[in-house]
Amino acid sequence: MGKIVITGMGAVTPVGIGVENFFNALIEGKCGIDKIKSFNADELPVQIAGEVKDFNPAEYLPKDVVRKTDAFMQYAYIAAEEALAQSGLEIEPDRTGIIMGTAMSGISTIAFTQEELTNGSAKKVGPRFIPKILGNIAAANIAIAHGITGPSFTLSTACSSGGDAIYQAAMLLNAGKADVMLAVGAESAHCPIFIHSLATAKALSRNNDDPQKASRPFDEARDGFVIGEGGGALVLETEEHAKARNAKIYGELIACGNTSDAYHVTAPHPEGKGAVACMRQALKEGGLQPEDIGYINAHGTSTPKGDEVETHSVLEVFGNNTPPVSSTKGATGHMMGAGGITEVISCIKAVETGILPPTINLENPIPDCGIDFIPNKAKKADIKYAMSNAFGFGGQNSSVIVGKYDNK
Repeated sequence: MGKIVITGMGAVTPVGIGVENFFNALIEGKCGIDKIKSFNADELPVQIAGEVKDFNPAEYLPKDVVRKTDAFMQYAYIAAEEALAQSGLEIEPDRTGIIMGTAMSGISTIAFTQEELTNGSAKKVGPRFIPKILGNIAAANIAIAHGITGPSFTLSTACSSGGDAIYQAAMLLNAGKADVMLAVGAESAHCPIFIHSLATAKALSRNNDDPQKASRPFDEARDGFVIGEGGGALVLETEEHAKARNAKIYGELIACGNTSDAYHVTAPHPEGKGAVACMRQALKEGGLQPEDIGYINAHGTSTPKGDEVETHSVLEVFGNNTPPVSSTKGATGHMMGAGGITEVISCIKAVETGILPPTINLENPIPDCGIDFIPNKAKKADIKYAMSNAFGFGGQNSSVIVGKYDNK
């Protein structure tokens, strides 16, 4: 297998639109979680979320695309546009492909359209309803805009969808099916039915009075995750193709892992066996030892059980060689399929800049584990490799390792 390099990145997040805005907000310790403003959540048990701020899709998208797309598709489109522009790519249609990752697709459009229908407004169910809710239409809109006719797949592996999109893109490149792959993840699931279900399952933080402090990964006071939204995109190329066009290379995709817990549809394996196997698989594929990893962007959702199991899993794999670990979900909330991409972007930027983003709202870390969770303030560190973990419902596990590009 040849090297796979990263030549473009795009991000739409609750702390900023654009990769530089996103990463700068992370290292400055900003938080994008607030009271829900996209609809009236006053009667809901959870009234907070990480929403994309001051977002007017007409400023970024053609009018016809705005009319026919759900918010998650818009975030995917905008992130892809940034990544493609940054890459400077002249698209070769049949040698370029797209992998889309999303957990919930158009759930918000489904929920709000059903509400209108139930209230007697059948006219609100228009001809665009079906293409607005299908997960693959996000990739289709990007393909149509750029004439991309190569491989196209849409994955839905819960919260690991973004990381798995990167993995499948890499497999297609290694198989010679394309020279360039666009890996995209996007999510916008803010709607009452989604919130009610997760709140009933006691998965969400109910800290409605202090939204900025609600997401507290690895903190003893954590009480659940906060829903986030957004989009992320990466342009991945074979090294040969990128060098032939003199592309700027931002980093290298070193390895990926994917496993299943085969344990429970929502709970992680209590010993983190699937997560442990996934991280070890990625390390083995990359020919790396635990001590080679300089930073881990953890799944770190801020749930009591999830953070505990992940901590155990990381220690099982890395032991005395555990590098600094942080969760950026304290800032963005849990962006699900989008987070799998944006959190890899934070790893790429950490390798590039030598600045590791912090875990904000971390006042009392999980005790007696010995891990540096980078509490509240970014940390400087010259690193070569970073790992991003994403673990989802159904026991889905994803690990992605990125590193500095070595032109040898």
